[in-house]
Amino acid sequence: MARDFEDHCWKDVIDADTIQIYQAYRRKIYVGDNPAVLAIDLYNKAYRGGDRPVKEVDREFSGSCGEHAWKAMAPTQALFAAARRAGVPIIYTTRHVDTGGVHSTNRNIGRETGDTYGIKAELAPAPGELVIYKERASAFFGTPLIAHLQQKRIDSLLICGESTSGCVRASTVDAYSYGFHNVVVEECTYDRSLITHKVNLFDLHHKYADVMHIEDVLAHLDGLARGRKVA
Repeated sequence: MARDFEDHCWKDVIDADTIQIYQAYRRKIYVGDNPAVLAIDLYNKAYRGGDRPVKEVDREFSGSCGEHAWKAMAPTQALFAAARRAGVPIIYTTRHVDTGGVHSTNRNIGRETGDTYGIKAELAPAPGELVIYKERASAFFGTPLIAHLQQKRIDSLLICGESTSGCVRASTVDAYSYGFHNVVVEECTYDRSLITHKVNLFDLHHKYADVMHIEDVLAHLDGLARGRKVA
């Protein structure tokens, strides 16, 4: 891509000395030949309380990502639409409702209802798209995800969802360990804390993934769609 390697949201929180230290990680970024979208935890709980600051919605809706979740919705919808046009599979994850007391983090889970972990309607899976139910942070831990990816010969993942510092990070690191090339779509990921979001994207970008802007990912998917139609 023509963009500078550090042209991302963390520019206002990562100092020049740290950028210099991480120079060795600079490389060409790309999307693999046979990608899949991994949509992590786009469930209702993350959107509860509406498009408001997290500190406001958290008083009533523990675990909501507030305005950060809502800001990511339109880019995520665009990502899904482009993936479907290109025939790129979308795999969703959500929390298994009956975990027997097992949780993905140590956070107090707060009040829950029957649809707490249902996928947000505006981002819902299309017929036939896979939903993986998990108990821990990583989408891979104790789930059949790796088997599905291997069966489809997937070589890279376009990762979106929440939270950047939690389940997105854990899933990205595990995917890297399994040998997948990872792309974390910047505008399609979010966290309850903006600074935590930015710092984790910086770290993932340099170690375990290519953080890419949504417009660059969409351009790649549109090209893939045209190529597959010709084929």
